[in-house]
Amino acid sequence: MGRPMNQRRRIQRKGQDMKYLLLIYEKEADWAAIPEAEKGKIFQEYMDYSKRIRKSGNYIGGEALQPVSNATTVREKNGKILTTDGPFAETREQLGGFYLVEAMDLDEAIGLAKGIPAVRTGSIEVRPIMPTPPVA
Repeated sequence: MGRPMNQRRRIQRKGQDMKYLLLIYEKEADWAAIPEAEKGKIFQEYMDYSKRIRKSGNYIGGEALQPVSNATTVREKNGKILTTDGPFAETREQLGGFYLVEAMDLDEAIGLAKGIPAVRTGSIEVRPIMPTPPVA
């Protein structure tokens, strides 16, 4: 169980908004079972949500991902690069897309995550982006 909103830690950089990745997880099989007309309505909800966070200035980027069956996993073992079709691990929910947003703090990022349509059928992971120095 999570902490109450007013007790969550605040992550903020010296007066600047933080960047957060809002990772969207759902069961691909559940999505595949939805009738096309309903998928169209949900897609419109995503477009409306995207417009709202663009207008508010929180939006940096975002994309939907193709199914995990189109994924390739790359790793190195004993000095050799190995590629495997599909995801690295079997999971209940699959990463289906993401939004990269700017938010004042974790509370605001959670508020943004609550507006993503998949919050009703899957889960949204809110992950702070690690600040890194600019590459010269």
